[in-house]
Amino acid sequence: MTQFALPASLILEDGSVFHGASFGSRTASSGEVVFNTAMVGYPESLTDPSYIGQILVITYPIVGSYGVVANQVVNHLSTYYESEAIHVKGLVVSDYTHEHSHWRAQKSLHEWLCEHHIPGIYGVDTRELTKLLREKGSMAGCIVGDMSDEVVFANPDGENLVAKGSCREVITYEGNGVRIVLVDCGVKHNIIRCLQRRGVTVIRVPWDYDFHTLDYDGLFLSNGPGNPDHCGATVSHLRQALACGKPVFGVCMGNQLLAKAGGAATFKMKYGHRSHNQPVRMAGTNRCFVTSQNHGYAVDTATLGCDWQPLFINMNDDTNEGIRHVHKPFFSVQFHPEATSGPTDTEFLFDEFLSSIEL
Repeated sequence: MTQFALPASLILEDGSVFHGASFGSRTASSGEVVFNTAMVGYPESLTDPSYIGQILVITYPIVGSYGVVANQVVNHLSTYYESEAIHVKGLVVSDYTHEHSHWRAQKSLHEWLCEHHIPGIYGVDTRELTKLLREKGSMAGCIVGDMSDEVVFANPDGENLVAKGSCREVITYEGNGVRIVLVDCGVKHNIIRCLQRRGVTVIRVPWDYDFHTLDYDGLFLSNGPGNPDHCGATVSHLRQALACGKPVFGVCMGNQLLAKAGGAATFKMKYGHRSHNQPVRMAGTNRCFVTSQNHGYAVDTATLGCDWQPLFINMNDDTNEGIRHVHKPFFSVQFHPEATSGPTDTEFLFDEFLSSIEL
């Protein structure tokens, strides 16, 4: 019996069971089951640290057709992916393409998952599964190869996932002139690439690092996984930074941390936003942008203080997509302006951030 003929099942904490066939590593794994509606970009999604602790359901029906490019890491920066490793706990798809075809591919998705000991399951009705997650919300699940295997449901919200996704030491990417401290909460590498293309020096520090000892011109708060309530050390350092008045720009988790530093609250969303085509509107205008997103928590706009106001609003559910300070150069967005793969409608925000820095 071949690997692709072996049975596998996804078991959800509500008792639902989805049967399919195994690909990738033949191991059991548990995590929060979430879905992504993007049509392309599975290498980018699988290496996004924001998926730490989660089993990813890709709703696009065909996955694996273009294989995987061999990764290269130079100075702690991946050439093609969003990090150095796969971060999902498991992968669920409708139809896995066994014969990949792309001129740059050097291995199959199956081989790549095996290298990182990540299980996959295909032959699942992902439309039915996505509908269930939309109605009941994201829930814990487990991928097993045999129904007799022990099923353990893990809730990643209780862990400090940011600490898992962050770097362990200070890493400097040399540039010219402007010095940006990037607080790494699980940063996607294309954020660093976007800053590098603009010639700045990026000083990447761990999530709980006291960066006030460093000489810098602006502060960048990265994306990251899980519950922002676990990042008390980051919020404490950030409040000191806000008192200094230097420009601050946050993305995704960075939006939530900036809001908490400003006194606002965050909340767990029913099933989060994970797609490439989320429309957001700039507050106070009719300007709309298409964005890429990956988050399960959001800022409670009603708790913003008088010195803060919404910057962007989600056109689908009216949730917060960004905040800004009324007087000072502090702003953040819930979406990903650096998206790869995905729309880059809002990459101009990097330029807005750098233009706010006075040397």
